Amino acid sequence: MTAETGCGGVEGAFWTGVDEALRASCDEAVRRTASDWTLFARPEQRPPPGDWRHWLLIGGRGSGKTRAGAEWITALALGLEPFASRPHMRIALVAETLADAREVMIEGESGLRAVGGERPPVYEVSRRRLTFANGAMAQIFSSEDPDSVRGYQFDAAWGDELGKWVKAEETFDNLMLALRLGERPAALFTTTPRNVPALKRLMEDRQTVVTRMRTAENAGHLAPGFLKAMQERYGGTRLGRQELDGELLADREDALFSRAAIDRGRVRAAPDLERIVVAVDPPASANRRSDACGIVAVGRAGDGCFYVLADRSRQGVKPEGWARAAVALCEELQADRIVAEVNQGGDMVEAVLRTIAPDLPYRAVRATRGKWLRAEPVAALYEQGRVRHVGAFPELEDEMADFGPEGLTGSRSPDRLDALVWAVTALSGSDGAPRVRMM
Repeated sequence: MTAETGCGGVEGAFWTGVDEALRASCDEAVRRTASDWTLFARPEQRPPPGDWRHWLLIGGRGSGKTRAGAEWITALALGLEPFASRPHMRIALVAETLADAREVMIEGESGLRAVGGERPPVYEVSRRRLTFANGAMAQIFSSEDPDSVRGYQFDAAWGDELGKWVKAEETFDNLMLALRLGERPAALFTTTPRNVPALKRLMEDRQTVVTRMRTAENAGHLAPGFLKAMQERYGGTRLGRQELDGELLADREDALFSRAAIDRGRVRAAPDLERIVVAVDPPASANRRSDACGIVAVGRAGDGCFYVLADRSRQGVKPEGWARAAVALCEELQADRIVAEVNQGGDMVEAVLRTIAPDLPYRAVRATRGKWLRAEPVAALYEQGRVRHVGAFPELEDEMADFGPEGLTGSRSPDRLDALVWAVTALSGSDGAPRVRMM
């Protein structure tokens, strides 16, 4: 039998009598081909040409953003052509939370350790640091703590899900001030689009190159039937255009709330507050597909303005889970009371909250009007500049900008918005409806 000399399509039976060195050479060639990102990455997953400082990669869910980010950072850290001509030894990794940085950017299916090959980088939990085989180090940070970036300096950075960052503006600014090593420091930001100030600011920057990706373009790496199911449920809707097609959407023409009004009232910190309430809008059930439990905190200042302080809403958790989150937020902010809608759960809502905090100041509220009618007075307060967001709350603001006369697109429930409305209403007086000053 004559042994084949090529590597492709060689079956085990053909290896009989073939020199071991040849076999080792072929195995190595196969490994190199399988691990060479440049051979099978889609064009939009590769760094764009030109002299840019920021690469903004906007894509739908599952479009391959994380893989692109992990491969780019790995190439920079190891100095691999054609992405890098030298190793980048100091790298920043920033996510919404530290848990997201670790579970998605580092340990995820498409994260840095997964694409690291036979010598993946080592993560040190106590130091929040990832070390590559050549000594290059990547430090992780959370958008919840912008000041943690101070004191560091980097020659590359990767920020994931910028549209969801908690303190986006402060975190972005501190990261840019730390990006000062090497000949050409640069940052990649991967995100699903959200109409938030930090993302819009980055898109308008002349040093930014924007790349867009759709979920459908990554069909070969998604579960069978996923795209069909998503298109059947969300195809043609605003949610589908944003989460699948990667579109940055403007307000709905018939939306009750406008992003412009929200942005006008956005502040970095709240003044001294007379009262603070945490409002809870419990879901009807507690499975992974159920509605979220809206948990929103709002305070009222002496001038009659309202300040949205936190959105700690929870999806797919049992009653004990959302109750603990609500009580924890109440204690954190030293809130005066928790206000909870009881249409869905009745006495159960109070009972589950009191299992966590028996002496909890609590008030039950019951909806007697539709969501639109309840929200109209609150929307008027926004237009008057009397409701201000302390920082950004992307998921809450998405619901607000997508809330029309028939509710949210895709028949979703506006759980975060409901909690916001209950909180502002509770702070507005004993008549149960926000007092609106007529201009």
